[in-house]
Amino acid sequence: MFNFRFGRRLAVTEESYDFPPFRPPSEVDSLLLRVTRGCPWNRCAFCPMYKQVKFEKRSVQAVKRDIDTAKAYTGGNVETVFIADSDSLVIKTEEMCQILEHLHCTFSSLNRVTSYARALTLKRKSPETLRKIRSAGLTRLHIGLETGSARLLDRMRKGAGPDTMIRGCTRAREAGFEVSLYVLLGIGGESASQEHALETARVLNEIDPDFVRVRTLTPQPGTPVFQWWSEGSFQMAAPETILKEERRLVEGLSVTSHYLSDHVSNYAVINGSLPADKTKMLALIDTALEKLAKDAAFRAELEGMRYLRRL
Repeated sequence: MFNFRFGRRLAVTEESYDFPPFRPPSEVDSLLLRVTRGCPWNRCAFCPMYKQVKFEKRSVQAVKRDIDTAKAYTGGNVETVFIADSDSLVIKTEEMCQILEHLHCTFSSLNRVTSYARALTLKRKSPETLRKIRSAGLTRLHIGLETGSARLLDRMRKGAGPDTMIRGCTRAREAGFEVSLYVLLGIGGESASQEHALETARVLNEIDPDFVRVRTLTPQPGTPVFQWWSEGSFQMAAPETILKEERRLVEGLSVTSHYLSDHVSNYAVINGSLPADKTKMLALIDTALEKLAKDAAFRAELEGMRYLRRL
């Protein structure tokens, strides 16, 4: 039996529901609907997700059965759905629209349906195709930007450069999707922190996403970044470097976005609406930097967190 959370606790057998292994923290109360298994790219140097999962596209019939099973356990009272696994838009547009239509017919209470997506996939889809998927009921896309630096994107094996990130995300916004972009603080280590912050701000300003969500890089066993760190070719950024990097990033933003630090990996909770809250956000980072410089216990706490987050 599995415990499965979407609004409340639900227990069903493995055979009756195909559970996705990952979802964004912001989708904690969402119904999790698996349309694909694994990641069609699955080469990012920092990412341990899906490494043991062979990529597959599930059939429309199988996904519809999961939707019907979810209705039986929820009584049809579902407000938000997250479509998994990674980059579900790689399936045929007609199939995605069939799934979305069945989802909305089954749960009339739905007000948000989201999914992971890759910028390259979005870039390859026509504006008309994206508008069709949006009209069928997919409302928000979670996209890993990670960094705006061409050099770092290449080193981290993202499979997309800054221009692709900008074009794909802009195309999604123009089709009517809410775009939630992820930035990985520390992805440049100690040596490329400034490059990462400045170039990421530049790309974000070009896209002007609805959400900017920050995480902090932690080398994970089984990834190239962990190997580089172990060998000494990648120097993990110190807490002070991370905070200065985030300050430089926020200072360089000229977007109309919600900025969210909604992850346990981050050293400071910096949330706000830009541009209105920029001054307040910068002050919070400055306060954390001042405390780090003066408070030995606080410094030890943050240093300890660097290693705990690798567990």
